[in-house]
Amino acid sequence: MDDNKKPAKAAVPKPKKRAKKGPNQRLWQRSTLLIIIILVLGFGATLARLAILTLVQGSELQERAVGQQLADTTLTAKRGTIFDANGNVLAESASVWQVVMAPINFKSDEQREAAARGLSEILGLEYDNVLEKTQQKNYYSVVKRKIEVAERDKVIELVNKLSEEYDCDGVISLLDDYKRYYPHNDLASCVIGFAGADEQGLEGIEVQYDKYLSGTPGRIITAQNARGTDMPFAYEQNIESKDGDNIYLTIDQNIQAICEKYMAQGVADNNVLNRGVCIAMDVNTGAIKAMVVSPGYNLNDPYTLSPEEQAEIDALPEKEQAKAESAALSAMWRNKAVADTYMPGSVFKMCTASMALEEGKVDDNSTFVCGGMMVVEDKEIHCHALGGHGSQTFVQAICNSCNPAFIQIGQLVGLEKFRDYYKGFGFADKSGIDLPGESDDQFWAEGDMGAVDFAVASFGQNFGITPIQMITACAAVSNGGYVLQPYVVSKITDAKGNVIKNVEKNVKRQVISKKTSDKMNEILGYNTETAGATAGYVAGYKVAGKTGTSEKIGVQKKESVFEEDYIASFCGYAPADDPQIAMLVFFDTPSGGAYYGSQVSSPVFINIMTEVLPYLEIKTSYSEEDLKYLDTTAGDYVGLSAEEAVAKVEADGFTANLKGFGGTVIQQIPAVSSKVSSGGSIVLYTDDDSKAETVMVPGFTDYTAAEANSVAAQYGLNVSFKGAVSSGGKCVAQDVKEGESVAPGTVINLTFSAASSSGFND
Repeated sequence: MDDNKKPAKAAVPKPKKRAKKGPNQRLWQRSTLLIIIILVLGFGATLARLAILTLVQGSELQERAVGQQLADTTLTAKRGTIFDANGNVLAESASVWQVVMAPINFKSDEQREAAARGLSEILGLEYDNVLEKTQQKNYYSVVKRKIEVAERDKVIELVNKLSEEYDCDGVISLLDDYKRYYPHNDLASCVIGFAGADEQGLEGIEVQYDKYLSGTPGRIITAQNARGTDMPFAYEQNIESKDGDNIYLTIDQNIQAICEKYMAQGVADNNVLNRGVCIAMDVNTGAIKAMVVSPGYNLNDPYTLSPEEQAEIDALPEKEQAKAESAALSAMWRNKAVADTYMPGSVFKMCTASMALEEGKVDDNSTFVCGGMMVVEDKEIHCHALGGHGSQTFVQAICNSCNPAFIQIGQLVGLEKFRDYYKGFGFADKSGIDLPGESDDQFWAEGDMGAVDFAVASFGQNFGITPIQMITACAAVSNGGYVLQPYVVSKITDAKGNVIKNVEKNVKRQVISKKTSDKMNEILGYNTETAGATAGYVAGYKVAGKTGTSEKIGVQKKESVFEEDYIASFCGYAPADDPQIAMLVFFDTPSGGAYYGSQVSSPVFINIMTEVLPYLEIKTSYSEEDLKYLDTTAGDYVGLSAEEAVAKVEADGFTANLKGFGGTVIQQIPAVSSKVSSGGSIVLYTDDDSKAETVMVPGFTDYTAAEANSVAAQYGLNVSFKGAVSSGGKCVAQDVKEGESVAPGTVINLTFSAASSSGFND
């Protein structure tokens, strides 16, 4: 072998050429990719949706699922009872019933028609509507709520009839329900308020304490199948309702009734156009014993206006009637004692006088001159005594209710101090009473009060306060200077009687000293006792107080007979030497024969206090003059022979007036236990024919007690005296109008007030 010979190269195989992809292969690859993408996106979306459903919407969907499987029927809770201070019921929830059907239990159209026919007739419903309810596929369908006993009894009869005649059982049932009921109709309507058809409070205490009164409703929870039909009662769960709490008011039903009686009489006698207000407060605690807005409204029928108001609305164009009716209802429900402001007038002078005493600016020897008017910045401000009071002491200025004197007293106090005391007495802030809708005062802003404004403010004119603010300030004047929190709820108990809240006396501040308060009690007590003052004298009691007559400025005038509209008021308390109860009486726009507080409000104050003070067992102290006119009680003379009756009447200190020709007394006037002035007459009837006789009532206005006794005897009538019968007091009101025909012996109640020679001191 030749070593230099090169080896031969190995053969390298040529690479194979790939076959070109055909159409089918490319389609298959694309389809595979698309399927993978669809699977990824589909599962991803599903997983994402699942995550949202479980993590985000899980609880919501669970609730919706349960809701689709359960039917919920509400069981009404019994609303709490409202009591007065003595435990008398003022508002309660009486038992009524709901008529409920279980339509799924009907077996035939005949049963459905019989049930629908019976229920529609009993409940006053449309037959077709009831029949439609019978065709539903459930166990609970409310037919009518809040039916009374008479309807309930007829429904029970229907249930028995369906069972006996149609073999239809378990279809109609009755569930307990409640309806709000007010046993005294309009008593304390402005305080209590009312609840609506759904048992929700709408006015007064009912709305203010609704969260306590309303309780917690119960429930009947029923399972449903997949078709939405209620399942049998075995799948039912009952959750009992919780009764509402009970409210105890500070209002005394007896005092409230006395106040309402005389306020209604005052509104009628004086043709009051814009209602009257009376508030009685315990001066030592701030508890409200009575609160009246007269006329009130029927709490059991709060949507019915008086016939007069409704007639006025009906006379309007039809498109205006709905708005007018709504406004009239709102006005009727409005608690004027807390929601409205008024110009207090001269009753505010007790506050101005207290300021001056507290600041040491006046004393018993201070004198003020009144010439009938006073000029302030070229403006003449007049006194009610046009001839003036001349020189008068501080006490006389109060008794005379002299405006020029109080302008001077206010100037001694000074504007800034006056504003401080105005705030101190509580006028600048809401009282905070536990009633809805309390208004703010209307007073001059800081720096806006000019000299004339200050002058008229000194005697209570040209600014507005609420009645509850005024009675609170009056209580502070009397009780040692303490401004108290007024309140109308004393305690709250649960349905079992356990006390869950007690309301106690709350002193806000002391605005004047006890020394000043004691002096004001002395002066205002003197104001009611002297012949030189027009005041609320109550025989047998030391009463302190002040009248007021304020002109309404900036208010649209009503149809009054006077040139201007006025507010007539009296604010006072008793006993003056140991104050217990304060009372404010005012009438907004009297349009009868008088408008002064001494003529309009003072008699009402006297009448109320004459009954309230004995009820509160406040000790009496009669003057010799008072004793002459004290009432005595008529005895029982019916059934006695004519001779025996006459003898007994005379032995009791009365004059016997025998009527008829019978031998036995069959009727007497005044009735047994009636209050009659000493020396009055008792009419004894011995046959029916004699009872037809009548006499005409004379007018007693401006008579003294002795003169009234004499006139009554001439007419064969009796009188009963209230107020300032001594010290030259004159009759200012009688409860039976002059000219009316009454039976002989009828008692005419007369109210007396002492009037000064200078006129009406307001």
